[in-house]
Amino acid sequence: MPARSLFAYRRVGKPACDIVISIFLLPFVAILSLVLMVLNPFFNRGPLFFIQPRMGRDCSAFGAIKFRTMVPAARITRQADDPLERHRITPLGQILRKTRIDELPQIINVLRGEMSLIGPRPDYFHHARRYMRSVPGYRRRHSVRPGISGLAQTDLGYVDSTEGTRLKVKLDLHYVDNLGPKMDAYVFWRTLVTVFGRKGC
Repeated sequence: MPARSLFAYRRVGKPACDIVISIFLLPFVAILSLVLMVLNPFFNRGPLFFIQPRMGRDCSAFGAIKFRTMVPAARITRQADDPLERHRITPLGQILRKTRIDELPQIINVLRGEMSLIGPRPDYFHHARRYMRSVPGYRRRHSVRPGISGLAQTDLGYVDSTEGTRLKVKLDLHYVDNLGPKMDAYVFWRTLVTVFGRKGC
């Protein structure tokens, strides 16, 4: 793709697609929220939504919105290299995670300009600050808006160690360096394969 067209896609085309698709998805997310409000008291007791500080573009903090999938805790105690606290995942939360439905409320973050539909997945803010000191290239992955789905997640799934994060960052930087309509279309396709194949996180 010519440099001028690529620049136009990154500055105008991609953000426009994010907004249009997110607006289209809003009614679906609203209906899904109502359904989960009915189911939550029986299978996932507690708040419907969960907001967590994540690291966004230019390493700034923002609150990522998700459907809650875990038993509420007083505060996050898991360190950057600790495994996911799977014992806290509720039965309904397991379904939401496997299908990635728990990520859908982040279209609100997309409409706010904090995220994109496709891009490097944002990490928990305090973990990200540690990775910036220990993982080469980690800061540069934040030169673009984080995404609801990303190249690394479709290939690696969930990673919970510094070594896994190094592999994730390599894929994230490959995405950043090759960001364009073909790359986004590829990640979108891989996301569909991952979701319907029940793989990844």
